[in-house]
Amino acid sequence: MPQLHLFEMRRLEMLSNTIFGVAMTLLAYDLPKASSFKSAPGWIDLVRVYAQPVIALAISFVVAGLFWFSHHRRLAVAPEAGRGVVFLNLLFLLTIIILPVTNGLYGGYRLDSVVAIVYGIHLTSIATLNALLWVLALRDRPDSQLLVTAVFPVVVFLCGTAIALVDPTIAQFTWCLAFIAPLAGSLAGRRAG
Repeated sequence: MPQLHLFEMRRLEMLSNTIFGVAMTLLAYDLPKASSFKSAPGWIDLVRVYAQPVIALAISFVVAGLFWFSHHRRLAVAPEAGRGVVFLNLLFLLTIIILPVTNGLYGGYRLDSVVAIVYGIHLTSIATLNALLWVLALRDRPDSQLLVTAVFPVVVFLCGTAIALVDPTIAQFTWCLAFIAPLAGSLAGRRAG
């Protein structure tokens, strides 16, 4: 029998699918339009115009995809939650909604230190909320593999943001290390097992 004070996370899952889908689609909204060229562009023109926005799009899309996957795994692990966890999930989804905004800024000014730091703080916020939600989901049944997989991106995004203070070019490559979080979790699971 379901407890009345708990919320079925299936409802949140439906909302989150919509939010992730729209946010991931809007990432491409700020890409330059073909009409910005007066004539057919050459290779150099295409690279000059599209390189920064496409790099930002790729990073943001993969980040959103990985957090979408993590979010659904977490909802499967904890199919019911109290009001506080539901509101924390909504805050997490808000950080996903904002991703197209910071992605557009980062796509236009990727090599600017201030913009890279703002983008890094945003990525770190998403990862931190995700990790906190995992900690709450696993509080009754700790799983080192899942916890390391959730916390690893927080560390990587923090390091990348600190690097952005000095060199935003290197930060973008550092942030990509967050994508190996499943490998880090797998290694932690083997050590614990």
